[in-house]
Amino acid sequence: MGHLVLVASPFQGHMTPMLQLGSVLHSKGFSITLAHTKLNSPDPSNHPEIEFLSLDDNFLAIDASANFTKFLEVLNDNCRLQLQDRLNRKIQEAKEDMTAIIHDNIMYSVEEVARNLNVPSIVLRSSSASYMPAFLALPKLHAQGQLPVQDYMREKIVPELYPLRYKDLPFNSTSTKVIKEMFAQSEIIRTPSAIIWNTMEFLENSALTKLREHYKVPIFAIGPLNETARYTSTSFLKEDTNCISWLDKQAPRSVIYVSLGSLATMEEHELAETAWGLANSNQPFLWVVRPGSVKGSEWIEFLPEGFVDEVRGRGLVLKWAPQKQVLAHSAVGGFWSHCGWNSTLESISQGVPMICRPFLGDQFVNCRYLSYVWRVGLELEYLERRVIMTVIRRLLVDEEGEEIRKRANNVKEKAKYCLCKGGSSFNSLNNLVEFILASYSNFT
Repeated sequence: MGHLVLVASPFQGHMTPMLQLGSVLHSKGFSITLAHTKLNSPDPSNHPEIEFLSLDDNFLAIDASANFTKFLEVLNDNCRLQLQDRLNRKIQEAKEDMTAIIHDNIMYSVEEVARNLNVPSIVLRSSSASYMPAFLALPKLHAQGQLPVQDYMREKIVPELYPLRYKDLPFNSTSTKVIKEMFAQSEIIRTPSAIIWNTMEFLENSALTKLREHYKVPIFAIGPLNETARYTSTSFLKEDTNCISWLDKQAPRSVIYVSLGSLATMEEHELAETAWGLANSNQPFLWVVRPGSVKGSEWIEFLPEGFVDEVRGRGLVLKWAPQKQVLAHSAVGGFWSHCGWNSTLESISQGVPMICRPFLGDQFVNCRYLSYVWRVGLELEYLERRVIMTVIRRLLVDEEGEEIRKRANNVKEKAKYCLCKGGSSFNSLNNLVEFILASYSNFT
């Protein structure tokens, strides 16, 4: 049918939907090449339907505390010319045209490559749609002196961004200089043929409407990709599947699953408060603690004294979990999450209510929508053991949690319908395929 080149970035939260998109578009008849950095390379053996093209990026790791805009600038500079060279050679050797290039939004230099190769470029956005109006409003808010957010403003609603409060804004404590750099970088992508969003019309219709007006190109909401892609692991970290047999022994909807994503870090005292909050809740828990989650830690050596004995038999701490399997397990009654968009969609797809503790970027917006608009989660405002204990019990034990669970199941059913024949995501995916083929014809 055609040959698509997908260009991924080295972040777990961005790589996952790109791999899922590749699987979905392959099922529609396209041959797929995925260009990726050597940093955080995917495992080709998990994706036999995809051809992989590795790019030298000259990075050893991602430092979440470093200058993010500088990292992206160097990443794009390092990859742009070699991507164009590799694709040119591929076209000559295979004598096969490319139908389109689909690239991660932070790999903005790919748009220039597509222009030079005379093929359509399409952007994949891996955040929620609701995040973007907030991000686009940041320069104006800075110009008005409303950012960085002062303490007295944190709980106030942002005019024109209801229901977001100032503290829900992405990068709300970031300096004006860094915000200007970030926004300038985001605006480098000026002329994509279309945008793909991993979301659903019913969930984010208002935001999608605003974004269609803003970008004035077709936007295809085809999510949740985690439910349509051929199921294989997209994780950079080794998943410990032994936790599934542990879950098999737990009562239905009794376990709180805790995983704060691939980048979030915490202080030693926050780890201790989390540990005692879990212990004092008297609920079984499955807790993912990544090596290095606490700066300088090998793994769990900073867990407080007496904790392991206190929770023996009731809690399981592991380095990384097969999240999709965990969320689908009948024993899991709640998901304490950083509210990354992939985790949010996976939780919504399984009808698992959430405890929301955002860390960076779009996660603050997602948290507000989960807890206040869609009302399928509870916001955890403070990492303090009594607060943690209370919110876990509200979700898993109290009547309030039962109401949240009903709403989560309702959203799950709506999400499932989106993917059925005639559903919005089903139709949008078919429209995307037609758009890609028509765009290629117009370019050639």
